[in-house]
Amino acid sequence: MPQQGAHRAIKAIVWDIDDTLFDYATADAAGMRAHLTAEGLLDAAGTAERALARWKALTRAHWARFEAGEVDWEGQRRDRVREFVDRALDDAAADAWFARYLAHYEAAWSLFPDTVPVLDTLAAGYRHAVLSNSSLHNQDRKLRVLGVRDRFEALLCAAELGVAKPDAAAFHAVCDELGLAPHEVAYVGDQPDTDARGAAEAGLTGIWLDRAGIGGRPELVRITGLHQLQPLLARDTRFGAPETFG
Repeated sequence: MPQQGAHRAIKAIVWDIDDTLFDYATADAAGMRAHLTAEGLLDAAGTAERALARWKALTRAHWARFEAGEVDWEGQRRDRVREFVDRALDDAAADAWFARYLAHYEAAWSLFPDTVPVLDTLAAGYRHAVLSNSSLHNQDRKLRVLGVRDRFEALLCAAELGVAKPDAAAFHAVCDELGLAPHEVAYVGDQPDTDARGAAEAGLTGIWLDRAGIGGRPELVRITGLHQLQPLLARDTRFGAPETFG
């Protein structure tokens, strides 16, 4: 079980992006619905919800292949498209299909309402960075379009690192980039295992952002909204034991 160290001085907050700062789920659903409609595939898919569920399942499956080193970043994306449309597309056609999907997806981009206020509140007290299981090209552009790239002094992504969360090496890479020891860094993400548990096992303070209020993981430090982060970080106990806020 991951343990949170006592009396640690947190100097930096490292953030996940998708479904933590950025409302990925809403944008993905809206983008896929618009894309399927434009491609004339909505009727064949049955419903947008069913198509989105299949798209998400394929994303998880092909991402696992990327994590295992079986395929590169572009390859996992192309294979995901081919399996989704159930056609033998060449690389250029698969890339073009994905680009059309991205245009609809990006049109629905938005930050969560609490993102900017909390980044403002925490700006003076902590250094800020990002560690994402995506690519630098995708996430750097996303943060710039959303107007918050300058809030983070470092941005590291799995595609360039060659290692992904929850591997400790990914968390240690961002600590090294900041020049800080793991115990001086808090990591905030929406996935209990990939983010919070992975960070804690790597020696960071892992914080699970449980926006849906799922609960059920008493061994993890959990918050249900970003407004709870500053009080948590300011506690004198410095995470002497796992705790739930919300």
